[in-house]
Amino acid sequence: MPKNIVAFVEQRNGEVRRSSWEALGLGRKLATEMKLGLAAVVVGHNLAPIGAQAAEHGADTVLLADSPDLAAYSSDGYGRAVAQAAAKADAAAVLVVASAMGRDLAGSLAGALSTSCAMDCTGVAFEGGRLVVRRPVYAGKAIATWGVVSTPAVISIRPNAFEAAKPQAGRTAPSEALALDVSKAGLRSVVKEVVAGVGKKIELTEASTIVGGGRGMKGAGDWKPENWKLVEDLAEVLGGAVGASRAIVDAGWRPHEEQVGQTGKTVAPNLYIACGISGAIQHLAGMRTSKYIVAINKDAEAPIFKVANYGIVGDVFEVLPALTNEFRRVLGK
Repeated sequence: MPKNIVAFVEQRNGEVRRSSWEALGLGRKLATEMKLGLAAVVVGHNLAPIGAQAAEHGADTVLLADSPDLAAYSSDGYGRAVAQAAAKADAAAVLVVASAMGRDLAGSLAGALSTSCAMDCTGVAFEGGRLVVRRPVYAGKAIATWGVVSTPAVISIRPNAFEAAKPQAGRTAPSEALALDVSKAGLRSVVKEVVAGVGKKIELTEASTIVGGGRGMKGAGDWKPENWKLVEDLAEVLGGAVGASRAIVDAGWRPHEEQVGQTGKTVAPNLYIACGISGAIQHLAGMRTSKYIVAINKDAEAPIFKVANYGIVGDVFEVLPALTNEFRRVLGK
């Protein structure tokens, strides 16, 4: 009989991914319903501070795989560590955030545990004596529901789809080190160095507000960089991230890291403002699970209005500056 729900706490360079607290929040809900414990597993190096945070966010037990060889993510090393944590905790399920790291880890982990893997779930519940998962299919046009039959199940959850666990200052939990063979001889690969771009952009999949721009930002003439500043200005005032449609990225106007859609990133923010985006099915597949969608388009028949909660029929070059100025006034910025 399983004893715990296990939640993977993702960190990079000592910084915990905010949506990891959503995994712990969901884990606590499931653990309560199934009358199980909640174990958090953290992989990396110098993890004591993160272990303490996991305890404050509701973990009953914290399992730490701490080694210099695990300082940078590798599918092999992290997969072994989390698989061992799942076995040690006698897990009913392992919850992983569907981030770039989590998507890679989930498949590797399921293989290591010889179990099933449910990807990018927007709903997880304990119903009829078993775990049930839900996720969008057919480019978001339908929601599929599956019952989990293998144990432990590996479940990756979409960021912003679940309520995050609230920290309880001073809360503690037993911490245990995982005895892993993480020597270089024990791992098939070891990441020696990570060269990352410098910037302070909000990660798209983490953002609670996203302002997305499409081909309509080109206007009547040719593309001009200053057009995009209207999108960036609104996102900055709202404390959100900037997204782009595939047409914008394919034209070379914006980097692929900003692309939202079937071939880009899937997001589920509280607020998605679509500026000059027609609403092609490929784009909708990446953002239609947003809690609130506001569409701005001069074409009243644009498909985006069919999924929008609020629509503004108008020229984005007139609407965006007006919106930005009004938000500055209301928010005192």
